[in-house]
Amino acid sequence: MLTRRRFLAGSAALAATACTRKVTPASPVPVVTHGVQIGDVGGGSALAWARCSEPARLVVEWDTTDKFEHPQGVEGPVVTPDSGLAATVRMPQLPDGQTLFVRAHFEREAGRGASAFAYARFHTPRADKFRVAWTGDTCGQGYGRNPDFGGLAGYKAMREAEPALWVHSGDMIYADNPILAEIKVGDRTWRNVTNEYVARVAQTLDDYRARYQYSLDDEHVRALAAEVPIVAQWDDHEIHNNWWPHQDLHAEDPRYTIQPDASVLAGFARRAMLEWTPCTPGPVHRVVHYGPLLDIIVMDCRSFRTPNPTGTGDAEMLGRAQADWFVDAVASSKARWKLIACDQPLGVIINDGPDNSRREGFADGDPGAHGREVELARILAELQKRGVKNMLWITADVHYAAAHRYDPARATVTTFDPFWELVAGPIHAGSFGPNKLDPTFGPEAAFVWAPDKQNAAPWDGFQSFGTIDVTPDALACALVGIDGKPRHHLELAYAG
Repeated sequence: MLTRRRFLAGSAALAATACTRKVTPASPVPVVTHGVQIGDVGGGSALAWARCSEPARLVVEWDTTDKFEHPQGVEGPVVTPDSGLAATVRMPQLPDGQTLFVRAHFEREAGRGASAFAYARFHTPRADKFRVAWTGDTCGQGYGRNPDFGGLAGYKAMREAEPALWVHSGDMIYADNPILAEIKVGDRTWRNVTNEYVARVAQTLDDYRARYQYSLDDEHVRALAAEVPIVAQWDDHEIHNNWWPHQDLHAEDPRYTIQPDASVLAGFARRAMLEWTPCTPGPVHRVVHYGPLLDIIVMDCRSFRTPNPTGTGDAEMLGRAQADWFVDAVASSKARWKLIACDQPLGVIINDGPDNSRREGFADGDPGAHGREVELARILAELQKRGVKNMLWITADVHYAAAHRYDPARATVTTFDPFWELVAGPIHAGSFGPNKLDPTFGPEAAFVWAPDKQNAAPWDGFQSFGTIDVTPDALACALVGIDGKPRHHLELAYAG
């Protein structure tokens, strides 16, 4: 029988540590290098990802038992070095309310050998109850895989919380933060596993590929992937801190000498994300229909933004096309609950630029709608006009945990219905904050969990993730430390 212990042990044993741009020398059979990842479950389908040690064809099978007596399969493409030796395929016609078992392997052309199977399992949407987790910020501020800390231990804690799926709310990698062998942290030393690709800022496709491989080389990341599907989202550090399209990075960061155009780097980053994560090749913003209880509306606060403004200058975050799409997606949702996965907090003031005069997020620090707040005000007003209820926003980005309630009774812009925003993370990065809140939409911090110093190391104990227990009648939410202990609870009743 394929027990959890067996398939996790098998996945760990098959992990590859070779450089991403090299093809592993010929072996008796191909090897699945990093197990199986499942993503974007819902609507009767799911994505399955795997990577091979050499060019070969991906074949994925699933069944409702771990004996695979009646497997249903889908044949994927032949992976090549040009595809990062990885592929994602969609598994169609999946039954709801089931635990499904997945096995993947690679076949050489003309019957010249096939790899052993790699395994995963996951739950398809239920109509009674399930748990969602979310967090953000992996390997930030140079805090990489430290064996003395247990590697990326936050991923182990999320797996032990047993969610049915999880949302990575952005900063899946820190392409602009080198992971060096050692970091001095006060009178202590943080020691990383590292290599030449992650020890520098990413400026080539191979550099970006290496960042994703670095995380998936961790046993806890692979173990989570083998049990819990991901909904992947990006933010800024997939390319560079606080970037915008066509920003000249070299003008403020002299490390960028090979390629300073942020949009060119974003092309590399997006390709690496598609190669190493179970994502569709379409836009980052999308809807994941997780059964009758939940729609996850994923936003993209990076690809369409205008340059970060100074003070209250004009700016957009989503762009008109995405903003209109977002309102339509939320308002037309037939799910009982609408979970808004926004990679930027709405009311948190985030400074940017050499003199901190620019604004990175929606908030500009002044009452009233200016800049990107005009776009947000229009969105919230339209959601109110169209009668949207039972909406919860989740995010990460600011490296501390918080619960914010937005209320027009406290706001200077008042045409919206009250709602909650929950902030989690980092899952493995430096901890910061808390930041000040902008009064425009009346946010109140009902809870904040942040260190009393900036860039606190993971061992200081402020790493976190969030969970949401979804039922027809309520969302039971928690902000949880990676020690598994909840720091804050919030329950939202269904509004009818």
